[in-house]
Amino acid sequence: MLIEFYHIDAFTSRLFGGNPAAVCILDEWLPDETMQRIAGENFLPETAFCVKKPDTWYLRWFTPEIEMDLCGHATLGAAFVIRDFIDPSMESLVFSSCSGALPVSFRDGRIVLEFPSRPPFPCELPAVIARSVSIQPREVLKARDYILVYPSEEDVLKLDFDRRILGTINLDPGGIVVTARGRNADFVSRFFTPQASIFEDPVTGSAHCSLVPYWSRVLGKESLHACQLSKRGGELFCRNTEKSVFITGKAVLFCRGSIVI
Repeated sequence: MLIEFYHIDAFTSRLFGGNPAAVCILDEWLPDETMQRIAGENFLPETAFCVKKPDTWYLRWFTPEIEMDLCGHATLGAAFVIRDFIDPSMESLVFSSCSGALPVSFRDGRIVLEFPSRPPFPCELPAVIARSVSIQPREVLKARDYILVYPSEEDVLKLDFDRRILGTINLDPGGIVVTARGRNADFVSRFFTPQASIFEDPVTGSAHCSLVPYWSRVLGKESLHACQLSKRGGELFCRNTEKSVFITGKAVLFCRGSIVI
């Protein structure tokens, strides 16, 4: 059996930037165990599996270890593949996922994702996170992920975690976001998953379902420019509404081929 395979760099306009994702186009769903093993073999932050039915495209996401409830960069990568290699005339589509319907549109060379809004709420910082992080946050919130807010971009850049301590907490399927106002963007962030083999995620679209409502309220702005400060770097253009977060970015193809199973 041959599976169409694409390796996409998402939320970037250059190769080796943004967040890499695998996109696999299927005729029918494979067993969950098989998809999980393919994602583990790919060893990219996420592998997206897409199945086309008469009414919609169905979409699922797997890290090398688990199935995720929502993933931004692999959704962007899947939309890029469908538009560029399957149906170039397409102007929009709607993915069906475990997080509901995810509308996508294509505008001026960019891909616009409409994701559910997940506003975060103040919470106590778990002791294990407090012990593991090198700089204590100014504010702590939580939705799916813990969000640690810092006074400056410099704090976000230089902070670190003791992974030996942090590894004792299980946040599946969430993680830890660190964020601050940006120098050249409205806000910046980094994202960490203690339970994952890839500890720091290069660009995390799904985390912006919570970051955008938060910073929209703090800054009093509906439209926001965001940067993720990983080594690969990523850029997201976001818009906040009452029920949705619109996340816009670009993607580039690194390679394509077939998986043989």
